[in-house]
Amino acid sequence: MSETPINLLDYDRQALAAYFSAQGEKPFRATQVIRWLHHEGISDFDAMTNLSKALRENLKHSARVTVPEIVTEQASADGTYKWLLRVDERNSVETVFIPEKDRGTLCVSSQVGCALNCSFCSTARQGFNRNLGVAEIIGQLWLANQRLPRTDHDRYAVSNVVFMGMGEPLLNYNNVVRAIELMLDDNAYGLARRRVTVSTSGLVPQMDALAHDTRAALAVSLHAPNDGLRDELVPINKTYPLAELTAACRRFVEVRGDEYITFEYVMLDGVNDSPAHARQLVKLLNGIPAKINLIPFNRFPDTQYHCSAPEKINQFREILLESGLFTITRKTRGDDIDAACGQLVGEVRAKARRHQAVRQPVSVHRMERRP
Repeated sequence: MSETPINLLDYDRQALAAYFSAQGEKPFRATQVIRWLHHEGISDFDAMTNLSKALRENLKHSARVTVPEIVTEQASADGTYKWLLRVDERNSVETVFIPEKDRGTLCVSSQVGCALNCSFCSTARQGFNRNLGVAEIIGQLWLANQRLPRTDHDRYAVSNVVFMGMGEPLLNYNNVVRAIELMLDDNAYGLARRRVTVSTSGLVPQMDALAHDTRAALAVSLHAPNDGLRDELVPINKTYPLAELTAACRRFVEVRGDEYITFEYVMLDGVNDSPAHARQLVKLLNGIPAKINLIPFNRFPDTQYHCSAPEKINQFREILLESGLFTITRKTRGDDIDAACGQLVGEVRAKARRHQAVRQPVSVHRMERRP
């Protein structure tokens, strides 16, 4: 066995099977361990009773199960939970659970901070430190399931996962994809494919890869219907402008078949919320199977923006609906504990220079598709 203990939460089933094979164990041990860790939420090797005693003893010396440390836990008046999780000595991230009548959604972080510097997002003010590892991503789900009461059907509280917390998920492509594999694995969390959603600000090469590499759904943080405005709100648009982004969306739908893409649009008073903007959005998304989420802006300290008035949001939504675009206005949740969309900040140290973090090419190692 390895001298340095491995964190078993870093391994999906395929990687864990390879690990056990290298140790002279049968590959099926991976499925057994995955079920104990993720399906049952068991981290005590002695409790993994269908493993041989020798293997359990070896795991005690060669492996560990380590998740981020809970620094604070806050509960909102509306039932939302927010955890501040320490991932190393210098940095923490935030994770949010949003309960609804028919589902429980966990909003997970994929990076410590964010390098994309979207002007309306509090996370962007924190700068960027590093990517989260697989164990640090899946550990957010593992912890939430441990902390939250089970449903009436004795199921874990989390039924949906959205990569909409701190960071740009597609700038941490390989770790995010491996975490998704665990979320969708029937022997782990067994989430349905449309119940795991990756949100991106529009990294075109990674969007193309994601269409082939996972079964997760896609959401695009759009927020503007033309390049001039989007350059200001979402600076990555200068690298991948709307023509390239919408072309990538069409390719994604073509690869996936009949799936739709969710487009997120934060409503900023006097900035992107006019009827003219709504009509531009209709034209931009023509021919793309789409669901539009209009997001009331959630203020944070020192921001220049204000939320659009309810009547302006309603007018904007009606224009989209009349054009045939399925559109909803997202209900703000957890704003009393700063857990609403765009408010997550965590604790980020040793900030990286944003232009370096964004402009450097991102390596995407194509993953072998699972059956």
